[in-house]
Amino acid sequence: MREEALMTSHRVVSRDEWLEARRALLEREKQATRLRDEINAERLALPWVRVDESYVFDTPAGKARLADLFDGRSQLIVYHFMLAPGWPAGCDGCSFLCDHLDGALVHLNHHDVTLTAVSRASLPEIEAYKRRMGWRFPWVSSHPSRFNYDFGVSFDADQRAAGSVVYNYRDEPVETAFEELPGLSAFARDEAGAVYHTYSSFARGCEELIGTLMILDRAPKGRNEGSTMDFVRRHDEYDVPLKTACHGAAAT
Repeated sequence: MREEALMTSHRVVSRDEWLEARRALLEREKQATRLRDEINAERLALPWVRVDESYVFDTPAGKARLADLFDGRSQLIVYHFMLAPGWPAGCDGCSFLCDHLDGALVHLNHHDVTLTAVSRASLPEIEAYKRRMGWRFPWVSSHPSRFNYDFGVSFDADQRAAGSVVYNYRDEPVETAFEELPGLSAFARDEAGAVYHTYSSFARGCEELIGTLMILDRAPKGRNEGSTMDFVRRHDEYDVPLKTACHGAAAT
């Protein structure tokens, strides 16, 4: 029914009338592009916070500190992937986003940026799900440390018992806050080895990483969704019924 309504709700006009409407929209698109450039400049101008906590991660090469995750580069992007210990699979929304990462790796690495995913699940759990999905990007476990909690994407029993948690820089009631939530954090490392937290983004703030959504935004029916990303499945599950407790968490 929704698809039928979308197909019948648009006027059919002459080419000249369409061009007039398209040119008007182009001005709005240019405004959005200029605003994005301004926001990007403000993001780069944010102050930094030195990270003094000794976070430890499990990686395929053994134990690693946060500084080690840079892999010799000066910039690190961490995608906080929703996969907790004991979960049978990673979040479908996070999986959707991470389907877009492998192709970017070579470009990021040659521009002095390392990208890695981080989850609280054990490294064997991460490696098993990574094999299932066929991904190549680095992915490590923060299970030995408080990294996920300190960066606002995991919430322990004590935090949830308070009735609300701080997510995306605001209080969220526990009824709408999962045990794990998605996010992205950026870090810089200086020549002396000091690490600085430069930026974090959560919820729909990570949406621009998902190229499929950017393409759908330009399709005739757009995203054609009832709620944010309600159409998304893990890429090996489109032919089976939806069966995940964390579906749609990235829409918070």
